[in-house]
Amino acid sequence: MPETLLEVEGLKKHFPIRSGLLQKQTGSVKAVDDVSFTLNKGETLGLVGESGCGKSTTGRMLMRLLEPTEGKIIFDGKDLTKISKSEMRKARKDIQMVFQDPFASLNPRHTVERIIEEPLIVHGLGNKQERKKRVKELLDIVGLSSYHAGRYPHQFSGGQRQRIGIARALAVNPKLIIADEPVSALDVSIQSQVLNLLDDLQKEFDLTYLFVAHDLGVVRHISDRVAVMYLGKIVEISDGDQLYEQPKHPYTQALLSAVPVADPDYKKERIILGGDVPSASNPPKGCPFHTRCPMAMSICKEVVPNLQEVEQGHLTACHLYGESK
Repeated sequence: MPETLLEVEGLKKHFPIRSGLLQKQTGSVKAVDDVSFTLNKGETLGLVGESGCGKSTTGRMLMRLLEPTEGKIIFDGKDLTKISKSEMRKARKDIQMVFQDPFASLNPRHTVERIIEEPLIVHGLGNKQERKKRVKELLDIVGLSSYHAGRYPHQFSGGQRQRIGIARALAVNPKLIIADEPVSALDVSIQSQVLNLLDDLQKEFDLTYLFVAHDLGVVRHISDRVAVMYLGKIVEISDGDQLYEQPKHPYTQALLSAVPVADPDYKKERIILGGDVPSASNPPKGCPFHTRCPMAMSICKEVVPNLQEVEQGHLTACHLYGESK
């Protein structure tokens, strides 16, 4: 039986909309609206969806870089939403993040050595000599040389900068790494190298990943399970292969139909969705996808579907599958 490392229950993040001279709250943007999932030790969960669906907001709430409006984040048996800021600072030793833009997330005034050793300084680990040795080890682990330690971020390519970001995340031996679109800013030829590095590190250090992305091809390559988000809600969760071969939710089917196939003779039916994604400040009643769904029924306009198991380990939030069996 796999050991659960992270359990998220009913997570919500509503950003207030204020207007007028007194800045009164007139509404809220429901960036994340009732998200629940589990993450087992040593596994990679891919979190996918189009821009603005709440993926990155979810990842940042897990580290409490954004404070949740509601819900529970149970990490290693402890509810992170209930602990103080100083306790959360200590907890971040076990949860690290790799950011999307490797240039913006590295301090341009600091050398690579200073950037990588900063988590060690923050958490009071090792003396100066031990930290220096650890930085050299980490540079070697991520495929860079020890002489790179004295250089600055602008002297590296995008792929090398992301390796520095990964080394910094590994510095304090975390249990969970939240990778927020770590390869989307990189050249396609470099993406596979960084993905293979993440894969090798997971095996070597028994890491657990939450991998946030919008590229379904990338997610398939690295994820054990995949969760699909739409308008702040998870609409489908399944094992990677099962999701790609037998998608249940109409939104997942439409997403997968848009993935290009490197075969000129292969003909694939493309599902074109009508309309635009509704505003998160004024989501539609009922199923959030019903305004664009080609299979929408009258119940979809009134009742929010529950995320339910339709096959073993395959959950979807869709009225097409009736009540859970």
